[in-house]
Amino acid sequence: MTTVRAAVVYYSATGGVYALAEAASKAAEAAGAEIRLRKVRELAPDAAIATNEGWGAHLAATQHIPEATHDDLLWADVLIFGAPTRFGLPAAQLKQFIDTTGPLWAQGKLINKIATSFTATATTHGGQESTILALNNTFYHWGAIIVPPGYADPIQFAAGNPYGASHVSNNGAIPPGDTEIASVQFQAQRAVTIAKALKAGLAA
Repeated sequence: MTTVRAAVVYYSATGGVYALAEAASKAAEAAGAEIRLRKVRELAPDAAIATNEGWGAHLAATQHIPEATHDDLLWADVLIFGAPTRFGLPAAQLKQFIDTTGPLWAQGKLINKIATSFTATATTHGGQESTILALNNTFYHWGAIIVPPGYADPIQFAAGNPYGASHVSNNGAIPPGDTEIASVQFQAQRAVTIAKALKAGLAA
């Protein structure tokens, strides 16, 4: 049996993306992958964090989650990235981590890794698809293989976003529901399944 490794790398301010990331990591593990759940470094100043009680509370509650490193990307066969949107783009915290991967890209270290992404917005139509597409732009440059959830499972007709799992948080007041959790679980499982097939095929 082919074993694959999955790194779930995320940024979350108030916990919605974290809930999706945790669900994705558990689903990837259930699908047979070794997993690493990693957050990226918080870049916002304390003054900004203090303006939102939930932001500070979530930061304190997730201190036990290790911060992502380049080693996590090198280790993984599957890269599952999650971030809230900021003006239709991935949050700067995740983007900054991505921007440090130039040396890995230059050495071709991220070629043929399976990649997929998910997001959350404060409002409906708040930039979910554009955020995922922006993350995918990085994957193109890496030479990674993008695996979206598509409409490859009935849950996707309920979730409605073929680009990647997404959630409307109402400014952090609403956690992901059953549909959003099931969608990101399917997305992670699909990515692991494709990675197993690819790894076995390349080995043959």
